[in-house]
Amino acid sequence: MTTPQGLTKQILLAMVLAIITGAIAQACTGYVAWFDTLLTDYLVGGVFFVIGKIFVATLKLLVVPLVLVSLVCGAANLGSGSQLGRLGGKTILLYLFTTAVAISLAMGFALLFEPGVGADLTSKAQFKVNEGASFAQVLINIFPSNPISAMAEGKMLQIIVFALLLGVAINHSGERGSRIKQTFEDWNEVILNLVTMLMKVAPIGVFALLFTLFADKGLAAIQELAVYFAVVVAVLLVHATLVYGSLITLLARLNPKTFYAKMRNVQLFAFSTASSNATLPITMRTVEKRLGVDNSVASFSVPLGATLNMDGTAIMQGVATVFIAQAYGIVLAPADFLTVIATATLASIGTAGVPGVGLVMLSLVLTQVGLPVEGIALIIGVDRLLDMLRTAVNVTGDAAVSCIVANSEGKLDKTCFDDIQAGQLETEGK
Repeated sequence: MTTPQGLTKQILLAMVLAIITGAIAQACTGYVAWFDTLLTDYLVGGVFFVIGKIFVATLKLLVVPLVLVSLVCGAANLGSGSQLGRLGGKTILLYLFTTAVAISLAMGFALLFEPGVGADLTSKAQFKVNEGASFAQVLINIFPSNPISAMAEGKMLQIIVFALLLGVAINHSGERGSRIKQTFEDWNEVILNLVTMLMKVAPIGVFALLFTLFADKGLAAIQELAVYFAVVVAVLLVHATLVYGSLITLLARLNPKTFYAKMRNVQLFAFSTASSNATLPITMRTVEKRLGVDNSVASFSVPLGATLNMDGTAIMQGVATVFIAQAYGIVLAPADFLTVIATATLASIGTAGVPGVGLVMLSLVLTQVGLPVEGIALIIGVDRLLDMLRTAVNVTGDAAVSCIVANSEGKLDKTCFDDIQAGQLETEGK
């Protein structure tokens, strides 16, 4: 089985090879007719074009089942009772708030630094920029009148609302609901395995997409990619430090320096695995033993965060959306930005905590505002590195929200939180 680290190396290797061979091929065009024919008709427009298209199509294939099943499971696990309802309300609102802040920061930074300006890319498909709709109509369109039709047409906001309502209904349906919930959880495991299968062939898809890009553009595309990478990293750092730090200080009256010091091992583990789910056990133990959050809060908020809280992924989606729009010369209307914020915020709660799934979500965000899904080829080469950073941000947000909610419920041991040595032995497994 390919490890996260092994997959990272494979994707990075595929990216480097694609850039080098594509750039060399582009530099060699115009000299020998048969080589130009081979490159243009059989490689760029043939084999690698087909492989790249299949890879993108597979990403889009997983969107509807992944969002539907994972969201139903998340909503069905909310439990019952007034206290749980209060905890759930606070936790979900905080997760959605931080995600909305994350996507807004991301688009703001992208508009400021313009990472895609100058790329001047074109797509073979015809794209139509959506005309602006009223805010009232945007809200109305979120709610489906026919969920089957919404799934068939890929209307993701409607699918998300339907999945949440279905999950809540399952939660309140007793024994029958429990049986249905188990079925959805089984489906969730199967779909996550599909994502894992896709990521195993991701290096091939990366090579095909980037070779096609660099064989056509040459090394000129690297500059825009470097700026994109820098912008995403900058927003991730700002969000992880300033946003979470401010919330912890203002809402929980806690010392953010102590929080970050105790979260260091969790962040490093999340970075190495690029999976919120894989990091979940150490996150839970740190939140309870080191940060002093009561088990009744931690056991609910942290696992829920692994499903609902995907701020890092939302940041990538925000920057990538603006980057791709700029790269293709497509101007987004104000209503499009609102659509991106709403879609990325709601879609983040359907983003499973496994490596690579953020690209699946990005495809639906691009579709919602009429941008070419093929634009994913521009950023997929560096996405694995960014995925590690995004995961570290996500687990930091899970712990921060847990501390804030626990403090509001009087279930935070501040003595434990303030003690820098508290829980260290248990967390490190000594």
